[in-house]
Amino acid sequence: MAMEVTQILLNAQSIDGNVRKHAEDSIKQFQEQNLPSFLLSLSGELANDDKPVESRKLAGLILKNALDAKEQHRKFELVQSWVTLDSAVKAQIKTCLLQTLSSAVSDARSTASQVIAKIAGIELPQKQWPELIVSLLSNIHQQAANVRQATLETLGYLCEEVSPNVVDQDQVNKILTAVVQGMNASEGNNDVRLAATRALYNALGFAQANFSNDMERDYIMRVVCEATLSPEVKIRQAAFECLVSISSTYYEKLAHYIQDIFNITAKAVREDEEPVALQAIEFWSSICDEEIDILEDYGGDFTGDSAIPCFYFIKQALPALVPLLLETLLKQEEDQDQDEGAWNIAMAGGTCLGLVARTVGDDIVPLVMPFIEENITKPEWRQREAATYAFGSILEGPSPDKLTPIVNVALTFMLTALTKDPNNHVKDTTAWTLGRIFEFLHGSTIDSPIITQANCQQIITVLLQSMKDVPNVAEKACGALYFLAQGFEEEGPSSTLTPFFQEIVQALLTVTHREDASESRLRTAAYETLNEVVRCSTDETASMVLHLVPIIMMELHKTLEGQKLSSDEREKQSELQGLLCGCLQVIIQKLGSSETTKYLFMQYADQIMELYLRVFACRSATVHEEAMLAIGALAYATGPDFAKYMPEFYKYLEMGLQNFEEYQVCAVTVGVVGDICRALEDQILPYCDGIMTQLLKNLSSNQLHRSVKPPIFSCFGDIALAIGENFEKYLLYAMPMLQSAAELSAHTSGADDDLVDYTNSLRNGILEAYSGIFQGFKNSPKTQLLIPFALHILQFLDSIYMEKDMDDVVMKTAVGVLGDLADTLGSNAGTLIQQSLSSKDFLDECLSSDDHLIKESAEWAKLAISRSISV
Repeated sequence: MAMEVTQILLNAQSIDGNVRKHAEDSIKQFQEQNLPSFLLSLSGELANDDKPVESRKLAGLILKNALDAKEQHRKFELVQSWVTLDSAVKAQIKTCLLQTLSSAVSDARSTASQVIAKIAGIELPQKQWPELIVSLLSNIHQQAANVRQATLETLGYLCEEVSPNVVDQDQVNKILTAVVQGMNASEGNNDVRLAATRALYNALGFAQANFSNDMERDYIMRVVCEATLSPEVKIRQAAFECLVSISSTYYEKLAHYIQDIFNITAKAVREDEEPVALQAIEFWSSICDEEIDILEDYGGDFTGDSAIPCFYFIKQALPALVPLLLETLLKQEEDQDQDEGAWNIAMAGGTCLGLVARTVGDDIVPLVMPFIEENITKPEWRQREAATYAFGSILEGPSPDKLTPIVNVALTFMLTALTKDPNNHVKDTTAWTLGRIFEFLHGSTIDSPIITQANCQQIITVLLQSMKDVPNVAEKACGALYFLAQGFEEEGPSSTLTPFFQEIVQALLTVTHREDASESRLRTAAYETLNEVVRCSTDETASMVLHLVPIIMMELHKTLEGQKLSSDEREKQSELQGLLCGCLQVIIQKLGSSETTKYLFMQYADQIMELYLRVFACRSATVHEEAMLAIGALAYATGPDFAKYMPEFYKYLEMGLQNFEEYQVCAVTVGVVGDICRALEDQILPYCDGIMTQLLKNLSSNQLHRSVKPPIFSCFGDIALAIGENFEKYLLYAMPMLQSAAELSAHTSGADDDLVDYTNSLRNGILEAYSGIFQGFKNSPKTQLLIPFALHILQFLDSIYMEKDMDDVVMKTAVGVLGDLADTLGSNAGTLIQQSLSSKDFLDECLSSDDHLIKESAEWAKLAISRSISV
């Protein structure tokens, strides 16, 4: 096999499908039959300068993919296979890889760099391959530029793969020295300089100690700033990317450099090529993000708990920064509205302007208004569009008091522009700006309303007219209508939109049938807006919402009459079914919320369910996510009557629970099990064995995404609440699972924000399970079965209280569980609660909470506990 490796790798890239398939099968077979020999052959191929570039590149890529994968469970398997490989084989592979760094072929060097970093990611944390960094650093002093370039690239990838605490400070210093030297203007080779600059980007996370030392920080900052002036555009871009990263990682160290950075970025924005200018704007967007976070976290009060003070860089830069950003708005591209992924200097400048407005609030308004007033009526479209974009960008941040008078003057002008302006770019941005006005300055929280009985008719007429415009303008008009409807949500029993409801719904349905509705997300926007108009409607229009049911059902029915579809058509069909199921879900929730309309809606329930089942049947392997969500809403509306659909529906429920690949579908299905439990109560019993078996299987699997596990625990609670003491036979399986998850989630010290958030959602799921189980068994002779678990639950509550990182949701559920324990187990729990370490402190803390939901739960728990103690 080793002899033929080159040919097989070349065949795997053949244009002939059969040749390619045969080669891919041979590669797979070789990997499965003899992994050590397979990996050695690949590393030998990659290292051999006599072999073709194509086979070497693919060899390196397959080698990299044999060490790493996106899916966690697959990655774990691959790492294990490498760890258990014979050490002599591993040493040989590493030698080949390090040798490849001096190859004359850049593709081979680059691939070897990535593979070395993948192996380092596995071995360095285990204190293996200690000589790697020493050996790489010795390469830096070689004469050959290609070796230096490849080594710096490897160091960059290595810093991306391993976490900073794995490399000791002495080696970090040496890596940074090598990288920063490679970036120096004295380095004559541009490839080396570029590799060094990109490596610094990845190494910044390692430089905490170096950035705390004034001299070292000055040196690094000087070299980065010099690199932004390199004659080579890629080096300038990479240097600005480093500055962007420094702005968020080392914000508090920037004061000394901010004036120089402003000058460098301003020059780049005005004069440099687009990729460089975009990064220069991104630097200021990143500073805004930092300051917005600090100001939100500490509300401008930096007396005690703020780790990082706000330096108000944006406020200081305003007089120069705002004019710079306004200039960028005039650099639009002709076709940017048609291209969904478009990103250019004008868009980056507008986005940054919006962030500046959120950072400084009212102060931005007087700096932007003259630009708007000067350009909004100019004959050149670019000036009108830039003025409109500037206005739309500053609507979030400044106070309504500051903006409302301006908006009141501008509104009529905007509505005229939306129908009369000859240019599509201007109309597109005008519709977007109207959407922003309605999003931020319209609603029950705003004191002086900008939308009144007097102008509502004109606004709606213009928006409905605009929905007939070209797709990108029509899509923005739908967006504006969406926020218009949302602002009236809490208006009361009578809505300003009621007289226009029929007309709006009709116009939106017409949009969904446009020939060009698939462009610019127009059809999706129309359905999203229809959903919002329905969701925010009042009882006055309930009969019209009811009339929508057969219309949407008919649309869904049409998608099921499909002939043999191509995969592209099938995808479109599935997307449309998703939109229609989503629309029906909102309608069902609306009509199901009042008894009168619910009764009228029930005439359609059987037909709707039949349609959903047919939507499920369209697919062989996966369950339709939106249809599953819609079924949850139907179960909620139909209540116990949903039982008649279970025999037909159950197989799809099971299919959804088994869908590990599309974990969102699995999560949605778990939620629907909860909805059905609430609807059917003990009528769900015949299906519980199957459901519980699958849920327990899901929890034990390392293939299922972790985010699905908390809702599964909650679902145990839903099932227990529905079937009461019949849950007895599952206690043996469910309780140990809950206990081990509880132990895992009790301690979070040293965890990052994402992990703390996940841990809190896991805790909440576990606590909801306990709560459902205790409430389910209440007043049953079998409550004594739960007594053995009480101590563990109290210890869990103690430990999460001691950690002091519970969020409000967990706090409310936790104090509820304390009450459930006392309520269900009575005196058996009373004594344990009195003996527990922190129950009293925890209860007191909840009783004095500002959150009325926590306080309410705590008052109930206090009552239950005092009853259990006095028994």
